[in-house]
Amino acid sequence: MPFFNTLNFTANAMPDTILHHPLICTMDPERPWVEALAVCDGLIVAVGTLADARAALPEARVVALPGEMVVPGLLDVHNHFVWAGRAELYEMFVPPILSLDQVLDAVRDTATRKAPGEWIVGGMWGSSLIGQIDAAARQRLDDAAGGRPVMLRDDSQHNRFVSTAALAAAGIHQHTPDPLNGRIVRDATTGEATGLLLEAACGLVELALARALEATPHLDVEAAAHAVKRLNACGVTGMQEALTTRAVMRALKTLDDQGRLSAWVVGSLPMTEAPLAPGEMPDELQALRDDFRTRHFLPDAGKIFLDGVPTSRTAAMLEPYLPDAVHGCCFRGGTTLTVPQLAKVLADCERRGTRVKIHCTGDASTRAALDAIDVLRSFNGPGLQHHIAHASFIDPAEIPRFAELNVVADLSPPLWFPSVIIEAIRTTVAQPIVDRMAPIRSLLDAGALIAGGSDWPVVPDPSPWPAMQGMVTRRDPTGRLEGALCPEQAIGVQDALRAYTANAAQAIGLVDRAGSIEVGKSADLAVLDRRLFEIEASELGQTRVLQTWFEGRCVYRDGA
Repeated sequence: MPFFNTLNFTANAMPDTILHHPLICTMDPERPWVEALAVCDGLIVAVGTLADARAALPEARVVALPGEMVVPGLLDVHNHFVWAGRAELYEMFVPPILSLDQVLDAVRDTATRKAPGEWIVGGMWGSSLIGQIDAAARQRLDDAAGGRPVMLRDDSQHNRFVSTAALAAAGIHQHTPDPLNGRIVRDATTGEATGLLLEAACGLVELALARALEATPHLDVEAAAHAVKRLNACGVTGMQEALTTRAVMRALKTLDDQGRLSAWVVGSLPMTEAPLAPGEMPDELQALRDDFRTRHFLPDAGKIFLDGVPTSRTAAMLEPYLPDAVHGCCFRGGTTLTVPQLAKVLADCERRGTRVKIHCTGDASTRAALDAIDVLRSFNGPGLQHHIAHASFIDPAEIPRFAELNVVADLSPPLWFPSVIIEAIRTTVAQPIVDRMAPIRSLLDAGALIAGGSDWPVVPDPSPWPAMQGMVTRRDPTGRLEGALCPEQAIGVQDALRAYTANAAQAIGLVDRAGSIEVGKSADLAVLDRRLFEIEASELGQTRVLQTWFEGRCVYRDGA
């Protein structure tokens, strides 16, 4: 008996389209494979055989999809796509493998195309350069830029290398105090700022840059449009924007009002003062979110930074960092909130119906986040499904608590398979700890929900396909770096695909409309050039998306 499931629709509803392919992977465990779906007004009204779809919409046109396989539109659980669009359209790009000399050469070249006094903004210099940024390096940056203000982000996006003119624009001088949860790195002899800013200190220069650009909000709209097209080309039709400021909300509302937002977007508003969102007050943003809400943009999630990143020793670790001249031999970093403080913020968020993405890159911050959620559960019982973002370092004892407390492990695979950033982490964190990074197999075995994200533009390519290959092989998909990182933590292709479809939809809060091909959901599809479950794992990263469909319309076609 062929499977036939339909939505109720009126006799005079206009039929739309039947999408047909012999291998449609639905990610619905009740009906994993179908050959057709009927789409009316952007929604799936029938799935099953071609005959089933025709019975549901007898007069619909039939579109034969190309390629070898069809999967649900993918979802990216963690990215900053408007920032990424800005970087690709308007900023200087340097890969994190460049030396300091090469970074300065790139600045010098960029300066030839800039007006006097115009900002040079870009990235991403490698975290391994942190130890080379001193007052002399800042002076070399000044010379390369011709005295212009310069702000360069590192590969974690948590630190900045800035010029003297940028420091002046931000009002940073010898006696400027370090902001809470940030550090203005200073020369040990003179006390002057070296040009290296860590964590919340970056916000001082970001604010100065925002003031310089505040007359050009249309640039953010075009940046968002560019980034969405890039994501559609990878098969992505939904995402969680992981740090949603007022400028981002404004850009997304404008884009959707113009009919150009071809993806579901859930925004993550800062729930506490965020080091990378200076001047954005949580209560003010909460009051504004309904003003910016649209059909496709839902500013309903929250974001908390509980620590920084291990490359600058701002992540909170259970074991000490490797000794250095600044921090000594027993430094572990710290969290931005205590467990009681975090539990209170989360309780306030749950009263508003806001699920929160908690940035934790260290194992101590991960433990603190789980402890806070445990406190919350002890008072309030079952609640919302919060995220621990990145989930890079997790003490083995904490792994079962993800499932016990209903916490999502928000993964960023490109940040933990062998890469430049991993080599930088090895210079700050003890080898045995690095060698148990991202225990995704253990999380799965413990029953945790894992969901995949790019953290774009922290990584320059938002494509989920190399990321999935990294999850399956634990090796660098590009082949540049040899070896495997924790190969015993590899997972299967089906689990990796689920992390970017059904699991991600549940984590983001879009399970009612995305993540699987089922009746009642949006007709969001990715048409692929290969059969994922029949190829070698080393070929996953080369997967090409031939078409992407969003709400029943083709929003990307390869070669078009």
